Amino acid sequence: MTKTTFTIQELTALVTEIFAGAGLSTLHAEALAQVITSAERDACKSHGIYRIEGCLRTIKAGKVVADAEPVMTVDNSAIVRVDALGGFSSAAFEMGVSALASRVSDLGIAALVLNNCTHFSALWHEIELLTDRGLVGMAMCPSYACVAPTGGSEALLGTNPFAFGWPRAGGDPYIFDFATSVAARGEIELYRQAGKPLPEGWAIDATGNPTTDPSAALAGAMLPFGAHKGSAISTMIELIAGIMIGDATSVESLAALGSMTLAPTHGELILAFDPARFAAGHGGDPLQRAEKLFEAILGQGARLPSQRRFTARANAVTNGITLSADEVEVLNRLHSGGLSAID
Repeated sequence: MTKTTFTIQELTALVTEIFAGAGLSTLHAEALAQVITSAERDACKSHGIYRIEGCLRTIKAGKVVADAEPVMTVDNSAIVRVDALGGFSSAAFEMGVSALASRVSDLGIAALVLNNCTHFSALWHEIELLTDRGLVGMAMCPSYACVAPTGGSEALLGTNPFAFGWPRAGGDPYIFDFATSVAARGEIELYRQAGKPLPEGWAIDATGNPTTDPSAALAGAMLPFGAHKGSAISTMIELIAGIMIGDATSVESLAALGSMTLAPTHGELILAFDPARFAAGHGGDPLQRAEKLFEAILGQGARLPSQRRFTARANAVTNGITLSADEVEVLNRLHSGGLSAID
């Protein structure tokens, strides 16, 4: 089947038009299109154009405020807070990131709290906006209850992603971003769409038994990565990026939505550090010292996380983003039909 290649700018414009046509304000349409196109550019298919329908379904269900104007609060503390007022998180983060960087410049460490937002995206996009400023960053958030704790039999935790970034002078940053479930829920949906069985150990069905059937997994629960270790990290995220910031846990988010076909509503916690301030007077330049560690890792034949993503990005910048005929059909259907094209 015929494939179509878009420039990054062309795909961004098309996705922006889809969201604007569905009723999002320019602020949100542009923010979401940037995030989704960045995922396609970096060959992160589970967070690319596949996510558009879920966002539109959430808009159609009235579970997100399409024209919300985030409100930022900055005081003398290390905490910057942005209330998304029921809108998508991407625009709220864009509003708060400069203030976060400013507080880090003053204090060496600061936190950005996003409240009352609808979240659908990977976290590495946000982390890169910190590493681009020479900052070390961490980000985390709950999701909706679709993961059983280790030893449990029912969904209680979210996929609860965690991301970390370290800046590198003259090179791509060191970034990892992973769900604390054994896989992202979007990955299981892609297995279902492809008619492929899941790997063993990814999920349980609605009765609590192990399954490799993606549909049964989606009706049951995923499992944490690393057994009790992933379960503990996921619980930590519920505590500090949900309860501690006064926002929803994954159970509460699912209860509010009533469906996992919609983008979840919760909060997000972003932490940023100035590595030079932390190392001041001790140990030399932290960025140079880190390069020795990265060189040692690569020297053993290992790779750094996100290397494949950065390779895909370089290719897309030069050669564009190639989509399948089915993907293009989806884009055209959503562009012409808007919310009426959504079940």
